[in-house]
Parts: sequence; C-alpha cells; structure tokens
Amino acid sequence: MATMGAKLAPPLMEQVFDGPSGYAGVEATPEWAQEIKRLARERNATILAHNYQLPEIQDVADHVGDSLALSRIAAEAPEDTIVFCGVHFMAETAKILSPAKTVLIPDQRAGCSLADSITAAELRAWKAEFPNAVVVSYVNTTAEVKALTDICCTSSNAVDVVASIDPDREVLFLPDQFLGAHVKRVTGRENMHIWAGECHVHAGINGDELTEQARTHPDADLFVHPECGCATSALYLAGEGAFPADRVHILSTGGMIDAARQVRQQRGQSTQVLVATEIGMLHQLRKAAPGIDFQAVNDRASCKYMKMITPAALLRCLVEGRDEVHVDLETAALGRNSVQRMIEIGTPGGGE
Repeated sequence: MATMGAKLAPPLMEQVFDGPSGYAGVEATPEWAQEIKRLARERNATILAHNYQLPEIQDVADHVGDSLALSRIAAEAPEDTIVFCGVHFMAETAKILSPAKTVLIPDQRAGCSLADSITAAELRAWKAEFPNAVVVSYVNTTAEVKALTDICCTSSNAVDVVASIDPDREVLFLPDQFLGAHVKRVTGRENMHIWAGECHVHAGINGDELTEQARTHPDADLFVHPECGCATSALYLAGEGAFPADRVHILSTGGMIDAARQVRQQRGQSTQVLVATEIGMLHQLRKAAPGIDFQAVNDRASCKYMKMITPAALLRCLVEGRDEVHVDLETAALGRNSVQRMIEIGTPGGGE
C-alpha cells in the first residue's frame, strides 16, 4: 500500500515548470515541507542551505550557514547524498571535500558573479607574471581556480591567512577587490596584488547608502560584510567619530550570527542593527536574536542566483536526482589541498 507521502510527489511535480527566473509552480506549504523531508530520507540525503537562500528553503534544511562550514558538515554527515541549496561553486566545494558522495544542486544555473570574475586561464596568466608569488583565493571561486591556489581563505580568516605568509613573498589575492582591500588595510602588506573582481550584489551596497543609514539611525550597531563596496566607508565613519567605533563590525555571515547574539546579551532586545550584506541573511539573524530590529542597509541587495533555489527546484532535485555536480579527481585533490592548508593555519571560519 502506498504511503501518503508517496501519493503527494506526482501531483506536486506536475505543477513544476521552468520559468524565466528558475523552476516555479510549487509553493512552500506544510505539505511541500513534509514531502521534502520524506524524499530526503528516501534518498539518504542531507539538505544544506546557505544563509542567503529563501527563508522557506532555510527552514526546511538540515543545516544552514556559510558555504565552507556547510561543506565541512556534509563531509562528516552519515548521508551519502548532499543537496546543496546555494550557488554552483558552493556545491563544487562540497564535492571537493566529499569526493565519494553524490552532490546535487537544485538548479545548476545558479551561478555567482564573484566566482565568475576570474577563470583558471586568467589565473594561470596572472601567476606567470608573478612566478614566485603565493596565491590566496577566497572560497568563492570555482574548483578549477582552487586547484591553482596555494591557500584558500574565508572572509573571517583572510587576514590570518595572508599574515601567515612570509612577508618577503608577494601575494596574489583573488577574486574580491573589497575583501582584498580590507585585508591589505589590516595587515599593512605592500607586496599584495589584488584581483579586480566583485560580487555584484555586495558591490551595489555603497558608501552613500551606509552613511545615510548611519546618520538616521545613530543608536544602531552596524554589521558590514567585507565584500561590500561600503566597508571602507564604515571604517571611515568610525575613524572620524561620526559613528561609534565599538558598534562597527566587519563580519562574515557566520560572524554576524555570533555578533547578533552578543549584541542582544550586551544591549538587550531594543537594539537596532543595520546589516550590509545580501538580504537573505536577515532571516537567520532574526532567528538567532529575536527581538532585535535588524534592517538592511540596502533592501534591494538580493542575489538572483541564490533565489533560483526555489521550492519547485528543491522538489525536482529530490524527485529526479538532479542536478548532479561533478569535479574531476585531480582538480578535487588539488583544490582540497588548498583548503586543507587554510585549515592548518587555524580559525578556518565558515566561508563567506
């Protein structure tokens, strides 16, 4: 006799269609969530969701967080299938760390403007210009770029990674120019070359917006992701005394969760926090510290690629076993080495 769950999948799947911005036709109802959980058990899969995913995707996932933290969790998970609700390079990182597992992404078209800002060919040419340099790559890069990298870094440990390198060695830092500028400013390193890449969403959160928000919310704390185009402005405001320095925090997404809990303990629930990163982050912050008023510095800072992982896409993924992510064994081994070197330095952080 068929179970109730088994009867649900065909009617739900019949509603799925491929629209202009991804798979659509299915709403995140309790029925959908129940079916997602059942299908995941049936496929022996663990569902990972990045902090920038739609709230309904985050709420149905087994684990939510930064990309590297999720990939490391997946590597230790007993399930033999990983469903990564994020963008493509994140699913590749999970495959690099779990080469024997099946890795699925609900929509393989979910790319990343930052990861796409440097190719393996471009990195080879850059390395040829500086043959003795150490290559440091942010985890927001493709598997092919990680394979050409000496040490990976996250936004939370990029300063530590660069500081660990012989001061006489030149450093090629890629691909994010804003994170690179932050690292160069903190370390004071002069022999550091920075690739001119950016995340189009974070780059669009500008200094003028942040300055205006800080002016109109003088009692708020300020959480700024180092990929943002406004990170320098945040530090300038603090340095000039226009905004209290102890309330300006340059943080990874995982760091924002920890800081939110600390702010709540120190200043109570009436606190307001301005957040400069992709707006999906607000969902996890509000869950981590209920009662605090979290507001986006730019409420239009939404990544269309992250939002391609829809309820319909996740259902299709689990029903049909699509889309599988492949990384050839040699590339995976080289990429894994660059991640492992970072972990050996310590404080690996979670990812973005």
